[in-house]
Amino acid sequence: MDFTVHGYLTVWCLPVDKNYAQIERQELCDLFESVGPDHPTLCEGWSAADLAAHLVLRENSLKAVGLVAPGFLAKKLAKATKKLAKKKSFEELVDKVRSGPPFYLKRFDEAMNLFEFFVHHEDVRRGGAEFIPRTDINDLENVLWAKQERFSKLLVRGLKGVDLTISNTAGETIYLGGRGKPVVLKGAPSEIALFLFGRRDHSEVELSGDPEAINEMKTGKLGG
Repeated sequence: MDFTVHGYLTVWCLPVDKNYAQIERQELCDLFESVGPDHPTLCEGWSAADLAAHLVLRENSLKAVGLVAPGFLAKKLAKATKKLAKKKSFEELVDKVRSGPPFYLKRFDEAMNLFEFFVHHEDVRRGGAEFIPRTDINDLENVLWAKQERFSKLLVRGLKGVDLTISNTAGETIYLGGRGKPVVLKGAPSEIALFLFGRRDHSEVELSGDPEAINEMKTGKLGG
């Protein structure tokens, strides 16, 4: 990996030919095969088989409109997920996930799937009784941080009393704003992503600032 130095800041230049969404997808599928269909996940009520079915539906079914729609559509998707998990063997589901998105979505793979597959990879990794944080993902951390602002603004739009800044462990910050009181969410980009995607109890972050804003960060509406 190459790097350049701008003043006191070291900027790592990532290989442009790597698709980190695809890397996370393949590693998740490897993990699926290792832990089996009944392994618990951080997705409440979902086993590894349910999560694999969710990923298949997300890329291959019109029912996946429920992923971005509230209410009864999301409930229909949840039912469809459970149905598919029972209908198809776990091996079939994992093979389908591993094969990647349909051809008409491949050009959008990195944009659509980087956070999706990173978070769900961690849902399986952290869903069991024992969890050891990954220590070899510096490149991935940089890619997540580079895309953090756009995704984070979507994930915190349900918070009303927060004026939010996120900060990575290198001290870089992104101001996300808001009409409430100031609060700073600090951690590795991967941990910030997990927190904002609703995995608050399973992420390693620090919150500082106004007590009311901190409380809303811990209890308010987050996630896609």
